[in-house]
Amino acid sequence: MKLLSLSLSLFLLAVLWPPTVVQAQAPALPAMPLTIGAQAPPAGTQGNVSAHRIVVDSAASAADAIATAGAGQVIVFAPGTYRFSSQALGRKSLRTSSAAGVTLRARVPGTVFLEFDLLEGIVVQAPRWTVENLHIRGVCRDHSDCEHAFHVVKGATGFVARNNTIVDFNAHFKINGADGLFPDGGLIEANTIRNSSVRNTANAVTLIDLVGASGWTVRANLIADFIKGGGDHTSYGAFAKGAGAANRFERNVVLCESRLRGTPGTRVGLSLGGGGTGAPYCRDRQCASEQSGGVIAANLIAACSDEGIYLNRAAASEVTHNTLVRTAGIMLRYPETSALVEGNLVDGRIAASKDAAVTEVDNLASSLAGVILRGGPLRTMFADPDRLDLRWNQRVLRRARSASTVPELCGKLRPASPTYGAFEDISCLGLSAQRPGLLGE
Repeated sequence: MKLLSLSLSLFLLAVLWPPTVVQAQAPALPAMPLTIGAQAPPAGTQGNVSAHRIVVDSAASAADAIATAGAGQVIVFAPGTYRFSSQALGRKSLRTSSAAGVTLRARVPGTVFLEFDLLEGIVVQAPRWTVENLHIRGVCRDHSDCEHAFHVVKGATGFVARNNTIVDFNAHFKINGADGLFPDGGLIEANTIRNSSVRNTANAVTLIDLVGASGWTVRANLIADFIKGGGDHTSYGAFAKGAGAANRFERNVVLCESRLRGTPGTRVGLSLGGGGTGAPYCRDRQCASEQSGGVIAANLIAACSDEGIYLNRAAASEVTHNTLVRTAGIMLRYPETSALVEGNLVDGRIAASKDAAVTEVDNLASSLAGVILRGGPLRTMFADPDRLDLRWNQRVLRRARSASTVPELCGKLRPASPTYGAFEDISCLGLSAQRPGLLGE
């Protein structure tokens, strides 16, 4: 009888799941800026030291400046559109100098557009490069030819990408080691990272693909529409894997489906461990664990056909105060995985398998039946979770206390008795009664 009951549950799960069903009833909303992701005010400084500042106004002059930049150089793009192609450059990426501390920037966001018809847009191998306020788009006809906007590799420690809009790549940021060196200590902050169409490729689709590097922070980004149309049809918003340590995903909005909806496939929001790493690419050459000491905190993750958060061989992890809506929930897998899972609001289940060790503290999550039937009390907490209208629909439930030091989603410090999940009030994202939901952002 128990076997029959389990079989029936699995059948219902297969028929009625995934949560990202075709959403024809939910019309796309006009694109308007949120307080998370790229913003209208410029990031950074203007680079007033004339000896270290150069203005470029063509693709040729920009390519030359990037290839010959000296330490501390600030390369400022004049307003306009710059197209870089393998035919024009005679290679498959922009050549960068080996100088440290170079900055690439636009003075005003939304005025400089870089178009890459390149396998890899910019390959960064030197320390402390910074990229600010740019709009970057992959324009390859074959999606397999536009792999990365940025490949941060080898000794490129301290890389910073801030307040950029980056569209239409398989992995907008590819981060990995080479020759025994790893680009540790990077920051990806306040960027809009998305695709405008399904990626018709069998290659990996993971918008932030971090392998082997340690000490990265991915914060306050909008990560959306990462749908893989070929191969195994499995894609991720972002992951850190490859035996790195102390990597953090915090205060991001991750929408597996926003403008793009209803395409079959498996989509995971954020992951420590991803799908695993081949031993030669691991920092320790074996991946005794895929990640150690990683943190996933105060993120809003929604509209994913598979797990919102996935931990794979991720030791000593923290998963705290995240809000997951219309995902399968949080999954921890394999004996190398251990995690504190605390204060999360999960429209889905929290589960551990393959001997993973989880310490659950004061979460709100759905039962298996709630996941299968898309019902249960958590769904009544929001005005319209199917449209991602996440205004509170009832008296807000609060925790008695929280030890989390990560601010809420929009950057404010949490009160002594915080809400469950990522935010105190979703209006902090810039949403209003006239524009209540996130679909179509």
